[in-house]
Amino acid sequence: MNITIVGGGFGGVKAALELSKHRKNRVTLISDKTDFQYYPALYGTATGRSHLQSWVPLGQIFAGRYNVEVIIDTVTKLDKTARTIVGTSGTTYHYGTLILALGSVTTYFGIEGLNTYAYGIKSSAEIKRLKEHLAYEYEHPAELDKRIVIVGAGPTGVELAASLGTYLKHLQHYYHTPNKKVAIDLVEAAPRILPRMSEKAAALIHQRLKGLGVNIEVGKAVQSETVDTLMVSGKPIKSRTVIWTSGVANNPFFTANADQFELAKNGRVIVDDYMRAGKNLYVIGDNAVTKFGGLAQTALHDAIFVARNLNRRTPKKYKAVQPPVVIPVGEGWAVVEYKKLLLSGPIASMIRSAADYIGYHDILPIGQALGVWHSHRIYEDEYFSTAEQRGI
Repeated sequence: MNITIVGGGFGGVKAALELSKHRKNRVTLISDKTDFQYYPALYGTATGRSHLQSWVPLGQIFAGRYNVEVIIDTVTKLDKTARTIVGTSGTTYHYGTLILALGSVTTYFGIEGLNTYAYGIKSSAEIKRLKEHLAYEYEHPAELDKRIVIVGAGPTGVELAASLGTYLKHLQHYYHTPNKKVAIDLVEAAPRILPRMSEKAAALIHQRLKGLGVNIEVGKAVQSETVDTLMVSGKPIKSRTVIWTSGVANNPFFTANADQFELAKNGRVIVDDYMRAGKNLYVIGDNAVTKFGGLAQTALHDAIFVARNLNRRTPKKYKAVQPPVVIPVGEGWAVVEYKKLLLSGPIASMIRSAADYIGYHDILPIGQALGVWHSHRIYEDEYFSTAEQRGI
């Protein structure tokens, strides 16, 4: 069976790994990046932890999988009738079976100035830009920003806000910067933080963040940003360091090929009971309308489901599975929520650590997974250098 997969994230990589277990399958994985990006660890890399925890080369993941071919290209066009997809390279790819797992992208909702001035942590380039900015500020204390604003109190925003204070202390110590207080604000448009978690879990995390010195503003909408000011619900906040963690949209590939799909209001693809959006065409993970879409665990679940169905004589119907939610909130403390179970504190932090190992082991052999998982503990000083060394 010849199967083409588009997307090198959780869903695409896991589907390729599962399908490659059967030697009869020939798998082509097309990704716009050379690395698999482990999104749950990005906040850690953005606050000084090793880059190894966030990016794993696709070549390393598929080493020894001789029935998997990895192609680096960005797919832009689909023709279901001709069973072809076209990449920006100009190459036309013919497929027998196609799995689309392109993931989501950042959206600024058209808010003026954000795409120019805001920082992000959803790619290596964004993280590098933020780290260089913070390093420069601590190297030049006279210019040090007095306030850092994180917009979006979903999991990424909460995790970043909780770990940022420790990172700033690390920068202060490294550069011998005079002790200057830098406020950390967490701004959320919804009435509370972590809207997808229970009120009880969100309240526990809210209290923990306050204990870590994070100022929390809920029910506040960002309206615009300039080089040194963020306008929030009619109030100007002075800051040159605004970090945007809010807002995701379906990959623009689907809007660009809207005539090939049935799209929901949120831009995701409506699929049938077998995750199909057409003959021999599957859409999984963040791109599909499912009950628990938008989570890494759901993308993995979808990938396994589709891969196993493709290897079955009689396919089974899709059943959504609610994944546990584990949010680390500072060093050695986390919250775990799964259905009616709610845990918080050091034990929950240990569960998060174990969950990260499982996440790596989902895509890597045991030894390699342990190596990447261990890198969580490593601080890197690659951005703690002089301005001259960084070319600033």
